[in-house]
Amino acid sequence: MSGPIPLSALDVALASSLLLLHGLLSAWLGLGLTRRVGVAALRSVLQLTLLGYVLAPVLAWEQPLLVFLLGGIMIMIGAREALGRVSRSHRGLFSSALGALALGGITTTILATTVIVRVQPWWSPQYLVPLLGMILGNALTGVGLGLERSLDQLDTGRVEVELLLARGATWWEASRPVVADAIRTGLIPILNSMSVVGLVSIPGMMTGQILGGVDPVLAARYQIVILFLIAGAIAVSTATAVLISTSSLFDAAHRLRIHRLQRKRR
Repeated sequence: MSGPIPLSALDVALASSLLLLHGLLSAWLGLGLTRRVGVAALRSVLQLTLLGYVLAPVLAWEQPLLVFLLGGIMIMIGAREALGRVSRSHRGLFSSALGALALGGITTTILATTVIVRVQPWWSPQYLVPLLGMILGNALTGVGLGLERSLDQLDTGRVEVELLLARGATWWEASRPVVADAIRTGLIPILNSMSVVGLVSIPGMMTGQILGGVDPVLAARYQIVILFLIAGAIAVSTATAVLISTSSLFDAAHRLRIHRLQRKRR
């Protein structure tokens, strides 16, 4: 198989012309998305170009401290992006999302490099950074969806929760249906993706490996592993974030302190 075909700046510019369709649709139907499309496209170009220049020395030098520093930055940005999708907030919510993403992302990534792929050394940036990035990119979606669902239900359905508490239920017994529904909401996207992968879509990693000349069967195995890692990370991260966030809205006497919850200004 041949290697990857180089792409010039002109090739990227030609691809970007497809975004004109978004602008035309927005102008025709009055969607109000023209500026947002432009900003999103510009951010994509700048962020991915910057990532390429950052990864080049990290991959070349192979220094564990650089790898861990980059991983930490990725987790912090992931937590911020996850909370950007949540319409409510409370004290300590960022720490909840940060800890949840760190737990889910780090454990599954290390499992992949030490047990499944067995990279030497286990922190090799060629494997650890892309794996962590793919895992975090999906886990933050689960965390965002789960937190949005749980906080919304606790706010709008606080009467039902307080009624259960008044009847002697603990905070866990009263909030368990909310927690379960929130975690289910966070898991649905990855389960839907796993159901259609290979039939309707070819995932990004498999596509990239095939374009890079990797045997399609080996690329499929890598993609299967990635999907399972992502599913595991989403489960751990979403459950952790929802549980910590929910418990923080109750006091030691198992009373719902809904005043701690604040709606964000948009």
